[in-house]
Amino acid sequence: MQQPLEPPGQQPPGSGAGKAAEDDGGGGKGSADSNAMSGNPYAGLVSHLRAAWLSGKTRPMEYRVAQLEALGRFLDEKKQDILEATALDMGKPQFEAEFSEILLCKNELHETLNNLSQWMKDEQVDRNLVTRLDSAFIRKDPYGVVLIIAPWNYPIHLILVPLIGAIAAGNCVVTKPSEKTTNTERLVAEVLPNYLDKDCFAVVTAGVQETTRLLENKFDYIFYTGSPSVGRIVMAAAAKHLTPVTLELGGKNPCYVSDTCDVQNVARRVAWGRFFNAGQTCVAPDYVLCSAEMQEKLLPALRKTITEFFGPNPQESPDFARIVGDRHFQRVQALLRSGRVAIGGETDAEARYIAPTVLVDLQPSDPIMQEEIFGPILPIVIVANVDEAIDFINSRERPLVVYAFSSDDKVVNQVLERTSSGGFCGNDTLMHVMLTSLPFGGIGSSGLGMYHGRFTFDAFTHHRGCLHRGMGREALNALRYPPYSQQKLGIVRAASEVKRKGSCTLL
Repeated sequence: MQQPLEPPGQQPPGSGAGKAAEDDGGGGKGSADSNAMSGNPYAGLVSHLRAAWLSGKTRPMEYRVAQLEALGRFLDEKKQDILEATALDMGKPQFEAEFSEILLCKNELHETLNNLSQWMKDEQVDRNLVTRLDSAFIRKDPYGVVLIIAPWNYPIHLILVPLIGAIAAGNCVVTKPSEKTTNTERLVAEVLPNYLDKDCFAVVTAGVQETTRLLENKFDYIFYTGSPSVGRIVMAAAAKHLTPVTLELGGKNPCYVSDTCDVQNVARRVAWGRFFNAGQTCVAPDYVLCSAEMQEKLLPALRKTITEFFGPNPQESPDFARIVGDRHFQRVQALLRSGRVAIGGETDAEARYIAPTVLVDLQPSDPIMQEEIFGPILPIVIVANVDEAIDFINSRERPLVVYAFSSDDKVVNQVLERTSSGGFCGNDTLMHVMLTSLPFGGIGSSGLGMYHGRFTFDAFTHHRGCLHRGMGREALNALRYPPYSQQKLGIVRAASEVKRKGSCTLL
């Protein structure tokens, strides 16, 4: 869900698919060949995958299903390895890892397998009088060779969920896991290719410099999850080849808490969303907006909740994760200087531990209010009422999600109707992400495009408009040929125009 690519490691660029990147597999055209001549280390790999895609190998439904089922076996057979790798990389509790990295991935996989045959079908569309005897439909074509660049905070989930959709849509895929979570990267690079067709799917390990070279190649689609700053770099690289992109970025997700709500329930739901994965979640509530009166009620409720969740010393809890690396620890620790610590605030650099923390007495100009926190810190900002909260939200970049808590549905709906964000969740946090039936994605600086369930299949699919006409009935076509006349125009207009049926009514 977030965070930029890290500085490159020492590992050489390569493909976990067993095909050396330097080998020219043939079949590539245009930019791929020019990159090969200029010594791009990934040009041969991309050409090899493109040749496989052009062969039509990935198009049959049976092939796609077989590869998707192989992903299911990977999740089942390597479940313990995944749990151990994520624990080593960032102290991810087993419950959180199994929930976010295994269960949600399998939900996406099963949703896709259950519906793939229907999603792949040609979609028949309405026809006018001129084309009434013809076939008009939308063909679901794969894009070709696609690139998926994943982040470190959910290193399995954010590779596999887009990969499921890319495979389901019939593409060949290059995936690049984050180099920051070294144990998970190694697992993905060494093990995942053993489950997939090496001619069509590859895993590349790369840091910033190598990824820059990877992006020089022509891909047919790029799916990137990370920070807005790197998203701009990815989009600029894609623009050189006019390659479409999905950018899953982040932002400062506001959480408005009204004066009318069950305070203890709010505390539990907000604390769970903020401190899950030690706050390293792109859809975590980034700050709370509430009145001074609600803050006085919320602070003791949050204090009680944190103790219930993690005990008197959260550092000893097996259910609280750690910051992913030293640089991120230092960045998050520096944010503690904003405002005043009301709860928590303890840190341990050696263990990369930052306690579940609540900050108060904040100003909108404070550093913690200027960047996505991506750590276990919850700032509370005082507002007079819901109108002021909405104005505060609308004065900033549009977030990935807006949260609103109130016992009054009218207040929740007011926040929904008067704000703009990638998603919305009323009276809870994070839970909207669980639904494969809902699109997930940002808007503005929080992202471009959407996925999950059917939306992932659609993201990696070119919807090809098709009209198939018969060779006969040429007398009917003669009406559109020169020499033109007003009589011909009248007949063509009557046969082809779309008429307004009546006024538009919202039910």
